[in-house]
Amino acid sequence: ALTGCGGAATQAPAESAGVLNVVVSIVPQQYFVERIGGGRVDVTVMVPPGFSPATYEPKPEQLQTLSEADAYVRIRVPFEEVWMERIASANEDMLIMDEAEGIKRIGGKDPHLWLSPQLVKVQAQTIYNGLVELDPDHEVGYKANLETFLADLDELDADIEETLSHLESHKFLVFHPAWSYFARDYGLEQIPVQIEGSDPSAAEMADLIQMAKENNIRVIFAQPELSTASAKAIAEEIGGEVLLISPLAPDWLDNLYRVTDTFAEVLVEQ
Repeated sequence: ALTGCGGAATQAPAESAGVLNVVVSIVPQQYFVERIGGGRVDVTVMVPPGFSPATYEPKPEQLQTLSEADAYVRIRVPFEEVWMERIASANEDMLIMDEAEGIKRIGGKDPHLWLSPQLVKVQAQTIYNGLVELDPDHEVGYKANLETFLADLDELDADIEETLSHLESHKFLVFHPAWSYFARDYGLEQIPVQIEGSDPSAAEMADLIQMAKENNIRVIFAQPELSTASAKAIAEEIGGEVLLISPLAPDWLDNLYRVTDTFAEVLVEQ
């Protein structure tokens, strides 16, 4: 889960007085690293709020920031597949932590691992291991933070399970298929409008509209980082509405509680 680039495996531990400069791919990872690192980390996000991690292109000043980073935490979102070599080469001494390490991805490449509380437990352990490698003098503090975070994740998981256990409908229509791991974990069926980054054809739109009508689906979930035009077009055809839920909200824990409540309200009414 922890790999160095160009000799990073022998990187010296951080000085006790300083903090670790950590760069992450997306906003939710900042939440994870700060939960475990506490005041010992200064976290910079590569993909800023409002942008898509599927198409983002890092700015030159961001690559400069990497040259001074102690660690980069990747999660294998699409932009990283294009940029990872340049990210790694920006700083040969930077420790690279791979949050996707040890996790079997849906379809072999679905990157939305951070939307499953159980998978976040695996990711949290990877982050903890990396911080301890860089800063072993503060292992006790990192361990305490990790255990608190894992307890919160277990509580969240149990709450979601309970909230979604009595639904009348389990199918939901979503523009971008970000919620596949969440749906798998909690017995839901995600029906995406967008397939592999492409908007539906006219024939596919017609099929989606027909399916929505047959299943009495009146809500299409979309996210604020992406265009909602196709979602709105389907909503108009089925006499429904578009609801925005973000997979990239900064307060990850609160967001998952809120999204769960939204799913529960919508799927009870369908």
